Amino acid sequence: SPSLLFSVGNIFVVSLSVADLVVAVYPYPLILSAIFHNGWTMGNVHCQISGFLMGLSVIGSIFNITAIAINRYCYICHSLRYDKLFNLKNTFCYLCLTWLLTVVAIVPNFFVGSLQYDPRIYSCTFAQTVSTSYTIAVVVVHFIVPLSIVTFCYLRIWILVIQVKHRVRQDCKQKLRAADIRNFLTMFVVFVLFAVCWGPLNFIGLAVSINPSHVQPHIPEWLFVLSYFMAYFNSCLNAVIYGLLNQNFRREYKRILLTLWTPRFLFIDVSRGGTEGMKTKPSPAVTNNNQAEMHL
Repeated sequence: SPSLLFSVGNIFVVSLSVADLVVAVYPYPLILSAIFHNGWTMGNVHCQISGFLMGLSVIGSIFNITAIAINRYCYICHSLRYDKLFNLKNTFCYLCLTWLLTVVAIVPNFFVGSLQYDPRIYSCTFAQTVSTSYTIAVVVVHFIVPLSIVTFCYLRIWILVIQVKHRVRQDCKQKLRAADIRNFLTMFVVFVLFAVCWGPLNFIGLAVSINPSHVQPHIPEWLFVLSYFMAYFNSCLNAVIYGLLNQNFRREYKRILLTLWTPRFLFIDVSRGGTEGMKTKPSPAVTNNNQAEMHL
């Protein structure tokens, strides 16, 4: 339901999905056109817009992943203050701040002139060789720092999970529900795959920036192209992860497919939604419950 979808626990997940969809709306179709024409034929304006939206998607994704990790960390490790920190108004402020920082992080590209067409990947994207110092700053601020924050948050959560499991074996007063574990694991896997997909490209850029004359000639073109397409592929992975690890997403995917195949299922689901919605208890992932049972 809309109220469940836009609840506090899911706002950043929806925002992350929007960041993934941005590239599918504009940059990817232009990349396909460049592949078919074996070159960029849309002019510099479209090149700059495509590069901007690509950056918006990438940086928006990592900043939203960071916001999700901080949200989970506060909920689990600082549960007494969570309701005050992440009420609906504050959460929307955090969301606006996340996207404001994303835009601010991209704007310097226009002054440096680093959004250029690269024929190796048929894309208008960030050129790592335009400015050594700027490339280092991009990798540190847009990748290393956010991933360090996320790693800290999830490490603290894992430590707490282990401690709770140990106490469960002793007195069985606290429980970790399977749904809680799945919700936490879903976002943890999203983080890990983002780091794996974007890590090679960022570390290649960092290595080239530190010592361009020695490193760049020794990086084979196939490795550079592979690292880029690994990064592009990440935008398609999150929906698959949600479907594999989260029962709610699997159920919604099935409902959407059935609706597309047989439109009459739409009316059946609408009629059921009025009754089942009152019977179904919200998932712990989207509640602000600070009881003894932990939400992961």
